[in-house]
Amino acid sequence: MTDVRLTAWVRGHVQGVGFRWWTRARALELDLVGWARNTPDRRVEIVAEGSRESCARLLELLRNGGAPGRVDGVVERWSEAKEGISGFEER
Repeated sequence: MTDVRLTAWVRGHVQGVGFRWWTRARALELDLVGWARNTPDRRVEIVAEGSRESCARLLELLRNGGAPGRVDGVVERWSEAKEGISGFEER
């Protein structure tokens, strides 16, 4: 099975509320690698790589999973996984 890359941009009240920490915990539970980082426009950008099923589950959790703060919307992009990422970081 080929791994995929999910890039998601989450908007709402998602900075300064533990959202990146929460996302990292969910990603590690799903055996995903990547990162979550704040963007200057107050969104959080998430890059996650792993099985399509695990990435889809993370996307579902981002939209409906009881994350801290308030999620107003999530935009996603799917692509092929890249090599060389290990662990899941809060950036």
